Amino acid sequence: MKFNPFPFRISCIKKNHKNAPSNNPFLLPSSLMPSSSYTRCSKLFNLFKKSLSSSHSLSSTSSPHMDPTKPAPILRTRLCIIGSGPAAHTAAIYAARAELKPILFEGWMANDIAAGGQLTTTSDVENFPGFPEGVSGLDITDKFRQQSVRFGTNILSETVTRVDFTSHPFVISSDETTVSADSVVVATGAVAKKLEFPGSGTFWQKGISACAVCDGAAPIFRNKPLAVIGGGDSAMEEANFLTKYGSKVYIIHRRDEFRASKIMQKRVMENEKIEVVWNAGVVEAYGEKVLGGLKVKDLKSGVVTELEVNGLFFAIGHEPATKFLDGQLKLDGDGYVVTKPGSTLTSVKGVFAAGDVQDKKYRQAVTAAGTGCMAALDAEHYLQEIGAQEGKSD
Repeated sequence: MKFNPFPFRISCIKKNHKNAPSNNPFLLPSSLMPSSSYTRCSKLFNLFKKSLSSSHSLSSTSSPHMDPTKPAPILRTRLCIIGSGPAAHTAAIYAARAELKPILFEGWMANDIAAGGQLTTTSDVENFPGFPEGVSGLDITDKFRQQSVRFGTNILSETVTRVDFTSHPFVISSDETTVSADSVVVATGAVAKKLEFPGSGTFWQKGISACAVCDGAAPIFRNKPLAVIGGGDSAMEEANFLTKYGSKVYIIHRRDEFRASKIMQKRVMENEKIEVVWNAGVVEAYGEKVLGGLKVKDLKSGVVTELEVNGLFFAIGHEPATKFLDGQLKLDGDGYVVTKPGSTLTSVKGVFAAGDVQDKKYRQAVTAAGTGCMAALDAEHYLQEIGAQEGKSD
């Protein structure tokens, strides 16, 4: 009989979640699970996981008789996918349907974000096809995962800590599991940079966001004063975009000049709905149930004033999740994986990149899904070329 290291399971679910599993023998009471508790519960579970004996690995290959002094067995696959967002799961769905039997590392609070990636931090997704009424970020990422599993993807809830792309087959390792793969799709995404100040966490997704294109059209922002923090092209683009919905848009910038390109600056300065707050920084966000305003400090005089806005958007850049690659793939100056134009091919043959980890321009769920499809097809063609399509997974 297979050993179950957990005599019970803890499920972090939203109150009245319609997809809550009915067969869970142990559920945290919904009264103890406010909507902000998803991350806290994940961290609690992580501590519980670490408290287990090392012989009780979470790997599907674990055994109560496993010698903790010996390395865990190596899993073999034709395709290993690293990531948990729309790019990773689209790649998994296509690969699994092609009978490549992919293994997917979805991570465990990788980059301090739950499996599912940036979408899990979004309350409502209204621009992904197929959901005319909108869908929550958690719900849509759950559906991605369910579809991957349905077609046979082996999902490991572990974070990849090291890779070896210097020889073939490739080696991908977490602290618990090592996978040997003929091909790899890197779809680890990019994390939006945020600022921390009193109220920034309280009003996250309650008026504060890091993606104007994703959230700017939401009803809570329509015909309301909004603010953008940043001074580069992204900040200029987001400010102009928000003027379609907000009554006024403030750009709060800590310097007395922008870093943005001249043409982007020109568009901002000529837009009557945009006002720039120079040499300033946000020191506090306040409000009741949603964001109601900001306390802004003049960095030269030190004077703090209040700015009534109902939306704040961080536009200070993104950080691609590529550190674990340890320089084994070619990256651009901002740390994004470089791919061959019109494909997902990277600098290492047999390794492909999809989603925001290689896309600094669009950074949308639907474009990430598209490149996930491309990566799976590119990987399948590659495997056909090297003659690895049969008998390489077991």
